[in-house]
Amino acid sequence: MKITLASSAGYCFGVRRAVDMALSGAPAYTTGPLIHNADAVRELESRGVRAVSNISEIPPGSRIIIRSHGVSAEEYARLSAIGPVTDATCPYVKAIHAMVARAAQQGVPVIVAGQREHPEVQAILARAGERACAVADEGEALSLTPLPCALVVSQTTLGTEKFEKICAALKTRVTQLDIRDTVCDATRRRQAECEQLAAENDVMLVVGDRQSANTRRLYEIARAHCRRAYLIEGAEALSGIDISPGDDVGITAGASTPRRKYEEVIARMNDIETKVNTVDENMTAAENAAEADFASQFEKTMVQIRPGQTVTGRVLGITEDEVFVSVGYKMDGLIKKSDLCDTDVKIDDEIEVEVVKVNDGDGNVMLSQKNIINRKLWDEIVAKSENGEYIDAVGKEAVKGGLICDVNGIRTFVPASQLAGRYVDKIEQFVGKEMKLKIIELDRAKKRIVASRKAVLEEEAAAKKQAIWAGLQKDAIVTGTVRRLTDFGAFVDIGGVDGLVHVTNLSWGRVQHPSDVVKVGEQIQVKILDLDPERDRISLSRKATMPRPWTVAEEKYPVGSVVEGKVVRLTTFGAFVELESGLDGLVHISQCATRRVEKVEDAVKVGDIVRVKVLDVDTEKKRISLSIRAVLEDEAMAGTGDISDEYAIDEDIPEVEAPAEEAPAEEAPAEEAPAEEAPAEEAPAEAPAE
Repeated sequence: MKITLASSAGYCFGVRRAVDMALSGAPAYTTGPLIHNADAVRELESRGVRAVSNISEIPPGSRIIIRSHGVSAEEYARLSAIGPVTDATCPYVKAIHAMVARAAQQGVPVIVAGQREHPEVQAILARAGERACAVADEGEALSLTPLPCALVVSQTTLGTEKFEKICAALKTRVTQLDIRDTVCDATRRRQAECEQLAAENDVMLVVGDRQSANTRRLYEIARAHCRRAYLIEGAEALSGIDISPGDDVGITAGASTPRRKYEEVIARMNDIETKVNTVDENMTAAENAAEADFASQFEKTMVQIRPGQTVTGRVLGITEDEVFVSVGYKMDGLIKKSDLCDTDVKIDDEIEVEVVKVNDGDGNVMLSQKNIINRKLWDEIVAKSENGEYIDAVGKEAVKGGLICDVNGIRTFVPASQLAGRYVDKIEQFVGKEMKLKIIELDRAKKRIVASRKAVLEEEAAAKKQAIWAGLQKDAIVTGTVRRLTDFGAFVDIGGVDGLVHVTNLSWGRVQHPSDVVKVGEQIQVKILDLDPERDRISLSRKATMPRPWTVAEEKYPVGSVVEGKVVRLTTFGAFVELESGLDGLVHISQCATRRVEKVEDAVKVGDIVRVKVLDVDTEKKRISLSIRAVLEDEAMAGTGDISDEYAIDEDIPEVEAPAEEAPAEEAPAEEAPAEEAPAEEAPAEAPAE
């Protein structure tokens, strides 16, 4: 004989939860039988849980258990006035209560598919408004008055097939039908397993109370698929059933059937298999042995759990706020959706969970998925801290002294002084901002993290600067941007680091102040003269990127050409005129005017812009001879044809050469003159790279 017991046999989650909650607080009273099994009700009564038919039978101050079917809001209030109430309403049923209550508030009629006299249906109707009604089958559905809209829910133990037939009938009576399939997943699974076992075995036994709706439904399913299907309340009923040792037998039990009831049936079936049909004493001994063996085997399947333990469970059901998980323990577990990470979890999915409480006081095994994830995330953060790695964070709240950040759900504090390289006036600007942080303090015991954004910025800047320094080469010509000016030079950004162009290296000519040559924000080309990584200094030159004026002077200023220049210096023998930066020419006193002048300043002044004619260019001696007189004479000739007496020249005045000891010194090229270094107390010739 092969005996197969349905894995879903016996108490469902809601019933087991209600029984455990009742026993944990005995003595107590229930309004009506806690579950639909007379044998189980008698056992509960023997342990102090008494069922009453009327509220008036409950003594004031007594503990009251709301059974898994639930009650109306009015009845709940009346019970609360008598004594402390423990609500053992099945979470699936509670979800239906909330659903129909919302519909009633919106004025939507509610239809409950199920037996009107069933306490679960009555509790649902009581919360669904005055327009609510119940339909037990297709015929009742078809007899309803037509409605423009309605919400239909199901008694949790009705069965999917029957619910679908009722809905099909309702669609002919309701224009807009909002269908909510609230058949319990455990019921659905139990019925499907019953159907499969009935089809595969010679005999199908359904164990349970005949007053239980879900047990009767299981029997209907079994009978439809197995000719020898029987509904029995206990092992004693087997004596009237013809079962031979060669039969294959399938066994299931209703959701209100205690485990010991179907264990007794299995024990008796083992008797039949071994043909132990002796006197009652021997039979009893065999039953006890078989039952003990089965119980032993059954207990082996039950795991032991403890708070903090990580286990793998299978999802049994999902409501709006909770998820029910089988973890192999004698009670199924409950996860609040707020403690669930897999938001798309489905029935029969396997998930890893942590045991929070074995009993929360109401008989529930409380589980959490977030605890596991948080622990893993914490371990990852600790590892990153030890390795000096950064963590990704999001600013959540500005508080006194800093910013609270979220690091994968873990609270992290960033002091205001560690938010940036400079003082932060408005910490609120970082709320909602993604950022990288470096952990600077970690308390494992308190799971407290203090982190720094400033440290990340400084390290990233240092790494960037190091990469830039690695790419710089001495004597290279690069383009930079003038960042700031000082009396001794200009600081130029050459791609992330600043170098100094000393005032003597800004131009080939003499520069009084850097602002005379360049301005902030201007892009210029510079040559890298020297790199000093240890002192973090870079020396640059602008003039080194320009040709020396004297090397092209002969080409740019050919003899006989007329050009414009600025008088920059006066001497006793003439005036120096700047043609361009670093290139001056001499206008001899005899060439300053068409008439004789005693002093040069009688003809020109410093700052005058004058037109001059190039008389001679000597690049080797770095001398250019210029003439203002020649330009005036040429202009006069062009206007009159000869020179008037006003511009007559005294032929007796001899040409005077510039003193040899004076002229060369004045005309010395800029590159040969010693650099005018900035005083040490003002600034160094080279400033640190910024």
